Amino acid sequence: MKTHLTMVSRNVKTGKIPVSTSSKETCGSCPFKGNGCYAEQGPLLLHWNEVTEGNRGLEWGEFCEAIAALPSGQFWRMNQAGDLPGLGNRINTGQLRSLVEANEGKRGFTYTHKYNSDANLSAIKQANERGFVVNLSANNLSHADELAGKECGPVVVVLPETQLVNTTTPGGRKVVVCPATIRDDVSCDSCRLCEKKDRSCIIGFPSHGTGKRKASEVANG
Repeated sequence: MKTHLTMVSRNVKTGKIPVSTSSKETCGSCPFKGNGCYAEQGPLLLHWNEVTEGNRGLEWGEFCEAIAALPSGQFWRMNQAGDLPGLGNRINTGQLRSLVEANEGKRGFTYTHKYNSDANLSAIKQANERGFVVNLSANNLSHADELAGKECGPVVVVLPETQLVNTTTPGGRKVVVCPATIRDDVSCDSCRLCEKKDRSCIIGFPSHGTGKRKASEVANG
């Protein structure tokens, strides 16, 4: 498995920050797989295929060295496609620990669907405590309440494509729509909400891309 590091993203919504892409084998039982996943669309899919086939990217140790070499305080995003290290639903805790250590002094963040076991939840919680922010990705608003109750990291949620204003979960938790999805003058680099592990809100991402209708069906529960 390879992990590719793009030093300067060309995605205007992300901003000009480092972003990584992990092999498809890192994805587990995500309900958006083949069902509206934004990474399975357009140029990103072509890049993701190349990484998965081993034609692009770094071995894990080399990738961690590249992260460690980033400037102090560097804001960066792990995985514009793919998930935490490890095959399928399993987190390779040793590899994640190496990444957390490499990220020391940097401001890395990511998202995951690998919250299916106590071992994974423990690894996610430890990563957050040590400064590498792992957001738990919820499939809908009710699911966001469930994940927030696990208290091991911040939560984000996929919203229906028409949900473009802030809302609340059934449990009364505040959901802030990702500013970069609704404003042209905001990017991940200028917003940085997803990197704040102790934030008081859940961040919502309206379904987008060519698969947004399928993703909306999942988001609608």
